[in-house]
Amino acid sequence: MGFFHAALVIMMKDLRAELRTKEAINASFAFALVILLLFSFAFDPEADTTKALSGGLLWIVFAFAGTLVLNRSFARELPNDCLDALVAAPISGAALFLGKALANFVLVMAMELVSLPVFGIFYNVHWANQLGELLMVLALGTWALTVIGTIFSALTVNIRLREVMLPMLTYPILVPALMAAMQLTMQLVSGNAIGPETVTWLKMLIGFDVAYTAVSLFLVETVLVG
Repeated sequence: MGFFHAALVIMMKDLRAELRTKEAINASFAFALVILLLFSFAFDPEADTTKALSGGLLWIVFAFAGTLVLNRSFARELPNDCLDALVAAPISGAALFLGKALANFVLVMAMELVSLPVFGIFYNVHWANQLGELLMVLALGTWALTVIGTIFSALTVNIRLREVMLPMLTYPILVPALMAAMQLTMQLVSGNAIGPETVTWLKMLIGFDVAYTAVSLFLVETVLVG
């Protein structure tokens, strides 16, 4: 079985398992919608300051709601020693990691795409003005979140307080990528395209995506096998 075929098989397995139970995706949807609603009461949607900060608020919601999906990535394999069987299977740890990261990426992106219209209604933001560039930034930021979250999900899977440890480990390392995604999103939801002033943030986000992915693929065998 080839590397990418194995990763695709793992991705489809995880997506089928999640769609069967809908535990993580329903929790992340509900969490994102509730936090967006609470923020809309805390900040005046008509205020210019709120509109300027709305992109940052959006990524705070995505980061917290996304961890509900990421936490289940390896935890769902614990019953019946399924994780041990996956590690012992004739596929590389990198393929296993990539498949789970891709499945998480699809689930987190689905949550974000459902949240965007709600975000536009609550905050009176015309987020579709730069839709193509916004989707690109969402994809890049989400990949950073899912790559880091998936590798730390594997690292904390056997820890009793993994629900607490996962965000504590993930967010500090994710700060540079989140900063870039926030700056780009704030520009785009304001109706401005990515220009010379903000293209540096885009390069930074792409660079961190590449670095996060390469380091995670390199370290995953050590994390899984020890």
